[in-house]
Amino acid sequence: MKFASALAATVVISASAFAEAPKIYSIPLKDIDGKETSLKAFEGKVILAVNVASKCGLTPQYEGLQELYSKNKDKGLVVVGFPCNDFGKQEPGTEAEVKEFCSTKFSVTFPMMSKLSVKGPEQHPLYKELTGPGAAFPGDVKWNFGKFLIGRDGKVLARFEPNVAPDDAKLAKAIADALAAK
Repeated sequence: MKFASALAATVVISASAFAEAPKIYSIPLKDIDGKETSLKAFEGKVILAVNVASKCGLTPQYEGLQELYSKNKDKGLVVVGFPCNDFGKQEPGTEAEVKEFCSTKFSVTFPMMSKLSVKGPEQHPLYKELTGPGAAFPGDVKWNFGKFLIGRDGKVLARFEPNVAPDDAKLAKAIADALAAK
């Protein structure tokens, strides 16, 4: 009898070990160099996903995003930039031009992905997942530098509009809370 109970418990534990990873990790992406990847590369980390643009009034946020990344990367934060040309055609360059701009103008070392659309008919599947009807924070991205905070478990914890600067107290608290969660 004890053996049957132990075996049943083992089966339950084993079944839960095969629980499906959050969908957000399985969505195909390309990094800024064109290499196939996904957010699975950052599984177990806190992710701040930001749609970025080089010719926007909010472009100086790159500096704050880099500071956030540098200050918190050893604690488990990764900032991921998603260049986007959806708003005012403010990211017209190639991936190589975007990469050069970010590294020379703002010394960006956080991961950058290839350009994608965050809204409209060409919306990338990642942003469909982040903003669609079933999302934790549904609704179109309003402009460049919209931010999504994703927990270590792959679940979206918070969304911050473009005008929320990287040094905003609410964003800092949300990141600290996410980093503290295990």
